[in-house]
Amino acid sequence: MSIASPLRRPVRLAGAAAVALLALSACGETGGAADADAAPASGAEVTIETNNGEMTVPQDPERVVVLDNTAMETVRDLGVAPVAVPKQLLPSVGFAEWLEDDAILDVGTHREPNLEIINEAEPDLIIGGYRFEEYTEDLSDIAPVVDVAPDDERYVESLKEQTTTLGEIFAAEDVAAQLVADLESAVEEAAAATDGQSVFLAVSSGGKIDNGAGRIGRLLEPLDLVDVFAGEDLDDESVHQDSGLAPETVAQADPDWLIVLDRDAATATGEETTPARQIIEAQEAWADLDFMTEDRIIVLDKDFYKREGIAAYTEAFTQIAEAFDAR
Repeated sequence: MSIASPLRRPVRLAGAAAVALLALSACGETGGAADADAAPASGAEVTIETNNGEMTVPQDPERVVVLDNTAMETVRDLGVAPVAVPKQLLPSVGFAEWLEDDAILDVGTHREPNLEIINEAEPDLIIGGYRFEEYTEDLSDIAPVVDVAPDDERYVESLKEQTTTLGEIFAAEDVAAQLVADLESAVEEAAAATDGQSVFLAVSSGGKIDNGAGRIGRLLEPLDLVDVFAGEDLDDESVHQDSGLAPETVAQADPDWLIVLDRDAATATGEETTPARQIIEAQEAWADLDFMTEDRIIVLDKDFYKREGIAAYTEAFTQIAEAFDAR
């Protein structure tokens, strides 16, 4: 059983409103594929830094395929409508227009992308990398592939770089700057609220609670929190694996806080899943621990596993700041 995910809400009303207004403005400037009356691309180019080195690409391209899930919300917020995306990887909230628009083609998933569909979309640019990194060479035969996925070693900082670069590509620098400012503000608040507390970074997957540091350990990069299993050999290279971590081992570590990624909630395809909080509350070994009795449990947005971009992290840091301030 697992924890009910909190409702997604704006990080800060002023910041969210500013991004929305800027995005509306950007919609009039960027060439969205869904806009049949959009002006043709200007022919301008921009030189950017990518994970594969420096590239010169079309600026404000008309036809864009977006594959990297960490960039999807950012591209949307920059006012861009793609010609193709992996629709199964889209979060359940915020993408109804993309999901319901038959003109936006579905390219499948990173496990078996349909390169023919991507080619059929006739993109001027492909936002690739991350889960689609291994297909970069094949995709490059179709159109230029930009990989600006965040760096696992400095994930939070590189989210800002990714956002700034996408803003340059789509001529929406002001919107990108607001998104970066919102993240920086949320990080500052969370950093001020944390003071060396210990935390178990958990993942709810397959109806079990396991070590999730391999996916959400990035949250600790700018914070004064200590992962109770840092340095432990728990075979946590992927949230798909079962590290064999027993509830009693967590109880022995006795963390001050629990931060949970509910992978089941993000990947469910119609079948019922047990919410993360319900699973946590069923662990008898944890019943008397402080994080349970004091309700020091943070469950990330139910789509966090699919999102992972700057907006998701901004919300997560705001959630952490508010939870710690309340204690």
